[in-house]
Amino acid sequence: MKLLLDEMFPASTAKRLRDQYGHDVIAVTELNALRGLPDADIFLAAQEQERAIVTQNARDFRPLAREWQTMGKVHFGLVLTTNRRFPRAHSRTARRLVRGLCDLIGPETGRPPASNREVWL
Repeated sequence: MKLLLDEMFPASTAKRLRDQYGHDVIAVTELNALRGLPDADIFLAAQEQERAIVTQNARDFRPLAREWQTMGKVHFGLVLTTNRRFPRAHSRTARRLVRGLCDLIGPETGRPPASNREVWL
């Protein structure tokens, strides 16, 4: 499972998932071309890169995913969190998020097909 971390998550989280655990994860904050773009453009970029989006912004991304499905397209998934579950201001949040994403991804056994999957961490 390939992931794109939305802008609320630091690049260091993606780097840790890559370097320590070997997962294919990038953060919007690592890519100048994606920084500050509207959510619809982030969603499209994730689909082009065959990545599920990790975000706390369910309010905007869930309608984008539904619209995609309404057009008969299959998206690569949403991994949704909340600031309550993973508070950005808390020092342990990054470590907990990495653990949660590692559990979700599991051992890499090849890329799963696009699935319209929505998961809450």
